[in-house]
Amino acid sequence: MSRDEPADLKGLRTDYDSVRLLEDEAGMDPTRLFERWLGDALAAAERGEVKEPTAMTVATVRMTDGRPRPSARVVLLKDFGEGSFTFYTNYDSNKGNQLAENPGVAATFWWPALYRSVRIEGIVERVGAAESDAYFAVRPRGSQIAAAMSRQSHPIADAAALAEAYAAAETEYAEGEVPRPPHWGGFRIVPDRIEFWQGRPSRLHDRLLFDRYDYRWRRTRLQP
Repeated sequence: MSRDEPADLKGLRTDYDSVRLLEDEAGMDPTRLFERWLGDALAAAERGEVKEPTAMTVATVRMTDGRPRPSARVVLLKDFGEGSFTFYTNYDSNKGNQLAENPGVAATFWWPALYRSVRIEGIVERVGAAESDAYFAVRPRGSQIAAAMSRQSHPIADAAALAEAYAAAETEYAEGEVPRPPHWGGFRIVPDRIEFWQGRPSRLHDRLLFDRYDYRWRRTRLQP
């Protein structure tokens, strides 16, 4: 196929062949199952098989002309504990404003080398200031400066203007620590639905859905 010829996307496919996702091994607690799967992804990353194992696509809802539209982007999971998923961002960014208006959220992890995906749905809440301070303090200094100076999602003239703004911020924070700006912090996803997907041959994929029912997790196998 030459560079000018369109790719035959219909003919692209992968025949998955991997371990099963069975009920007895999955258990009834999706957070423990996620912890095991994340551990597998981190181990695969150490072997060079998975890139960015903590990357997840977070989808929010934006209003356009009075109509809800989905909006998605990739962020990094920075904490997982007590059944919640935490990421950090600029609260004044598009996603920050969208989550302030509608806390409903969906997130997806995709680990192609393991033929695994995890889909999460729930609501978000802001993490406490002390928790955001603690994480901000361990970020690289360059990332701290960028978080302090950037008006994320807002237009800027060009790349040179962005570099100039960053250089000015470097001068401003030349001495001492960079304080966490009030517009930057964490969101915690509190899930009410978690689906685990394990790729299988002949598209007979394993799908287990956990949803909250009567304050407990209910497990259901879905057809592929």
